[in-house]
Amino acid sequence: MAEELNNVTVAFLVATEGAEQVELTEPWKSVEACGGKPVLVSTDSGTIQAFDHLDKADTFPVDKVLEDARIADFDALVLPGGVANPDFLRASAPAVRFVRGFFEAGKPVAAICHAPWTLIEAVRGRTLTSFPSIKTDVINAGGNWIDEEVVTCRSGDNVLITSRKPDDLPAFNAAIVAEFAHSRVPG
Repeated sequence: MAEELNNVTVAFLVATEGAEQVELTEPWKSVEACGGKPVLVSTDSGTIQAFDHLDKADTFPVDKVLEDARIADFDALVLPGGVANPDFLRASAPAVRFVRGFFEAGKPVAAICHAPWTLIEAVRGRTLTSFPSIKTDVINAGGNWIDEEVVTCRSGDNVLITSRKPDDLPAFNAAIVAEFAHSRVPG
């Protein structure tokens, strides 16, 4: 299992502040533990400020700024939640273009908790879950919202993996490792 994600590079897209720390660090550790290469992508250079609910937590160095990030360099995308993080991202045209590019390229996208807010334009006809407070937003955008710890939707051009909350991280992490293992960039 430790080599399941060899040669798989995963973008973790977050705003400069507002990402729920555990929703960034736990999937990151799972990708690394399976031999994958996680890359922190953000809207600005420097560091990002993670949160533990509404309290500031740790900071993390940005590996790549959105303007320098190429979808071709990544096999998959993870969108950590946090209440503010996805709201900042969906207001950023470069972030929306970056996320849309993964859908257009047929590459897997994984989003947890409030992160499906960033995907609102991409959920029409897709089955997914999220933190319950954005259920209405998902439904109004044409998504089929269900209350399960992890949902893997294959009905579009790419695989979409979603989970509801930090308690679902073990199932979310297992699902992303299983799906990302099949998403290597050729060459």
